[in-house]
Amino acid sequence: MMHIVLRTCAALGLTLAATLPALARQELVIGIGTQNTTTNTVTGGVVLKELKLIEKYLPHTGKYKDIDFVLDWENFTSGPPITNGMMAKKLQIGMMGDYPLLVNGATGQAQPGNETQLVAIIAYNAFGSGNGVVVHKDSPYYELADLKGKAVSVPFGSAAHGMLLQAMQSRGWTEEYWSLVSQSPEVGTTNLQERKIDAHADFVPFADLLPYRGFARKIFDGAETKVPTFHGVVVRKDFATEYPEVVVAYIKALIEADNWVRGNPTAAAAKIEQWTKIEKEVAYLYLGPGGIHTLDPTIKPRWLDTIKVGHEVLTRLNRVKPLDINAWVNETYVRRAYQELKLDYDAQKQTLANYDIGGTDTLCKTPITRPKEAGEVWIDGAPIAAYSSPVCTLAAINKAAGEKKKVKVAYLNDKALGIKLFADKAFYAVNTSNAKKPQIVPFLLRKDAQAEAAAIGGRLATYPEALAAAGL
Repeated sequence: MMHIVLRTCAALGLTLAATLPALARQELVIGIGTQNTTTNTVTGGVVLKELKLIEKYLPHTGKYKDIDFVLDWENFTSGPPITNGMMAKKLQIGMMGDYPLLVNGATGQAQPGNETQLVAIIAYNAFGSGNGVVVHKDSPYYELADLKGKAVSVPFGSAAHGMLLQAMQSRGWTEEYWSLVSQSPEVGTTNLQERKIDAHADFVPFADLLPYRGFARKIFDGAETKVPTFHGVVVRKDFATEYPEVVVAYIKALIEADNWVRGNPTAAAAKIEQWTKIEKEVAYLYLGPGGIHTLDPTIKPRWLDTIKVGHEVLTRLNRVKPLDINAWVNETYVRRAYQELKLDYDAQKQTLANYDIGGTDTLCKTPITRPKEAGEVWIDGAPIAAYSSPVCTLAAINKAAGEKKKVKVAYLNDKALGIKLFADKAFYAVNTSNAKKPQIVPFLLRKDAQAEAAAIGGRLATYPEALAAAGL
């Protein structure tokens, strides 16, 4: 379990007489394992670190009155190494995605004295979006079935790996369907750029980051599985039992970090880019209004159902030990944090609501009342502007181009999957039979756009073609 280190006279280089009061103080070193580049964990990690939010809530009375807290932050690129650190008693708090979480819980229970507990959620997508599969932008592949016999990489043990296994089992495919190899996000990115692999599956934010950077195209999104995905917080059980007030302080800080992002998502995205090197446009895609992931610490029953599904997937492959979910999940700390902040935990636990795009469309002169049909345009040097529909959003892009303004990025919502996406990476179903009221519907996947085009008597269109259809 975590260690308390007594400050010594020799270490401080002071005389015994001068340091008698100091000897009464102790250091409590808390190891926290983060995933800074995993965008939907930032409010549980790098935001807390940079804004010093945990320090704001740490206890300093009672048994803590003579304790100096030392937060030992350690950053990782995926969840499994965090579990290793927790089992080695080097980390007391960790954050990771759903599949690594369940392995974390099962691993701890298999080692009595090393048990962990799930104490809060950081962010989620109720239908599985965030994980995804990308191919090179010039690839001839457009869906998972096209990858039969191909080389596909994924970080083994990650949430994206779990997504792939779930997708395979639901389709009746064996592991021989493709050549699956383990590669970290960094290695997979390089190999995809150099076309040494046919596809790369990854977790947040890489399946959107790589297309944003211009060399990849997403062909599968976790939302197609309809199985929720989330990242959560685990703590060593012995640490939480001995220092429950510290765990509550951490969760209070997490709640404040969530509010900080929602309070000014554009500024937050810029800070997140500064701290993680993940472009702000991608961070905003996930954490901005109507973003792919919802920030919410509550532990909802459906997340536990997801853990059960994931455990069944891995059990069929003999890749996980047994997990007693009831013994692993502990809502005590998050409930207490909500209570002390005078927030309604049970009400929040019942809702899946995210904060949405709103306001007035200044181009089409109409209120934005249907957030899932709305879009946003981010012009360089200007605030992000919201529009009421794909047509109005694309028309606003055309207007900006006519005024020689640089559009940094634009966002729309996929009609089929219900997720936010980059407008320039989308496929479109377009019907311009009524020139004054063109129909333009965006999709992440070409097959979905083709199906919609057939349904509305239109055609499949690229981004430039959709812009042309929108006019001004």
